[in-house]
Parts: sequence; C-alpha cells; structure tokens
Amino acid sequence: MMDLVVRTPRAPKKGETVIGTSFQRFPGGNGANQAVAAARLGAKVTMAGKVGQDVFGDQMVATLREEGVCTEHVLRDASSPTGIGSITLDDEGNNRIVVVPGANLNYNLDDLSTLRPLLASQDLLMLQLEMNIDTIKMAVEMASRHEVPIVLNPAPAQKISDDLLKAITYLTPNETEAELLTGVPVTDVESAKRAARVLLDRGPKSVIITLGEKGALFAHGDSFIHVPGCSVKPVDTVAAGDAFNGALAARVAGGSSLKDAVRYANAVGALTVTRQGAIPSLPTAKEVEEFRRATEIA
Repeated sequence: MMDLVVRTPRAPKKGETVIGTSFQRFPGGNGANQAVAAARLGAKVTMAGKVGQDVFGDQMVATLREEGVCTEHVLRDASSPTGIGSITLDDEGNNRIVVVPGANLNYNLDDLSTLRPLLASQDLLMLQLEMNIDTIKMAVEMASRHEVPIVLNPAPAQKISDDLLKAITYLTPNETEAELLTGVPVTDVESAKRAARVLLDRGPKSVIITLGEKGALFAHGDSFIHVPGCSVKPVDTVAAGDAFNGALAARVAGGSSLKDAVRYANAVGALTVTRQGAIPSLPTAKEVEEFRRATEIA
C-alpha cells in the first residue's frame, strides 16, 4: 500500500473543510510495514502479495528490496492499481485511515498455491486482512499442514470465523479490533482481559491485545499478563501496530519467549511513534537496544 498522509491541526468534522499543514507519501501497508519491521530487526523475510503495474508499485517493490526483504513473490497486476491508504494525522499524532486495497484483492488462490514448497520451510507465517479472506484461509491451511506457527493481525478489522481462529497461533488485535471480534469494549487492562478470555475460548492458542500507550496484554491458557508500555511523546502513530507485530514475529521466530517478545515489541512500537511515516519510522535492532537502555535508565 502507498500511504498518502495529510497533517492537520485537527480532523475535520462532518461536512467541514480544514486547512492542512503538510502532505507526504510513504510506502506502507500492514504487510509491508511488518515485513520491513522484522527485517530491520534482523529477521530473514519473504513478502508475498500483489501491486499494480504503476509508479506506486515500482516504489513499493524497490523499497522492500532496499530493506533486504525478498520480493520474488510480490506479483504485478495490470488490471488494478497499487493499493493506497489515505491518512489524516492531527497534532496529537492520532490517525484516521481509509484503505483502498487495489491490487491486493487480486492476489488469488492460484497465486498463493505457488508458495506451498516455500511455506513448508518457514519458521513463521504472518498474515493481515488486507487480502481476500478466502486467500487468508488457504494460507492458514497451508501453514497448519506443515505445522508452521501463524501470527494473524486482524486488520483492517472484520468478523472472523471460529474455524479460522482455531488454527491461529498468535492473534494480535488492537483495542478496536478486539471489541469487534468479541463485543467487549476494550478501554483498559481489565476489559482487555475479558476480551482476551472470549477470544481464547474461540480457539487461538495465544492472544496479544495491543493497548497503545498502555502497552499490551498477552493471554495463553489461564495466564493473563500485562506488559506496560514505554512513555514517549507521539509524533505519528500510523505504523505503531505494524512495528509491534513485525517485532513480535521476529522475536518469536528467533526463539524468544512470548513474554520477552511482547516486551521487545512494546519498545519497538513506542520508538516508531516518535517518527513520521510508516516504513521510514521503523527502527533497527541497534536503535531499539539503545532506546531500551535509555528507557531503563530513565
């Protein structure tokens, strides 16, 4: 996805026009952000998906390659443009996003079937919901057949069947997504625990609910553990969740415990919101370690 970002003192109300302060264009999209986040943290990453045969597609593929992400399985589509995200950011760093998936939705089951030999050898599969749900289901089936752990970031938020959730190793909704999936409004740690219990009962092995500045709650079996967030002044929250997910995937695939992975991912997400843009804001492993040391000292 190509992110088209407008900054404005405040978001417009219904029927209102406001004067913005800047416009910028950044390569982004949940999957691409997560892929780059994991790669910058030292993981070996292969990206699968589809972009248009247009300038945005050219830039997207070039950016992934520059970040060390394998793009052999990023396909080009002549019938649809590269997807875009229209993003409004206010002075507090809060965002409102409209996603137009474009070529993403043309990535089909035939495209996916070519990944069978590759998927069997992977340490972990990360998925989002910016593709057709039937494609997501087939990817989950393929990974499950080879006992490859699956991280599902349920964004953009939508209903998910219990059959699909039962195959997920790590489900990573934010507050809004958790509420949509459970009907439980998530406003604090205690309500996050209630939502996590509902989700666990539906089948995923572990649930990690991201809570913004409050950190994250992870749940497995009868254990519910809150990992506090890091205190920072947010500049741009666009890629915070993707940074968290990419870091979580990289650490889990590298053998870290879930608790340690969540702690690390919290720091990565916090550092990300102190910078503008999606992919440009994602930190390297060295930057994260320096940030964690400084945070501990403070």
